[in-house]
Amino acid sequence: QVQLVESGGGLVQAGGSLRLSCAASGLTFTSYTMAWFRQAPGKEREFVAAISWSGGSTYYADAVKGRFTISRDNAKNTVYLQMNSLKPADTAVYYCAKDKLQLAVGNRNEPAFGSWGQGTQVTVSS
Repeated sequence: QVQLVESGGGLVQAGGSLRLSCAASGLTFTSYTMAWFRQAPGKEREFVAAISWSGGSTYYADAVKGRFTISRDNAKNTVYLQMNSLKPADTAVYYCAKDKLQLAVGNRNEPAFGSWGQGTQVTVSS
């Protein structure tokens, strides 16, 4: 079955950086758009960024545009989220997910994604 395992979270001061990784198995990785979502305490899970199956297209939430970069290494079945200029508002559990449909692009809505990882906590102190 599909398994997504996130890593790289931690505690960082405002203005700092973190790089999250999501290792995927049990799927044809190169056929799926991959995405990062996050959920802050007391809030709904929200879209952060996505990268198309080819890596040729990327999509970002307005709140992270210009600060976060999503990338993928298809040889390693891994998707990354480089987070720079972190803010306390970025504090959340970050989840990796894959699009439910092969070769789909452009989705940002949570129902379009499945096979969620367990999440990795990111805490940004002020």
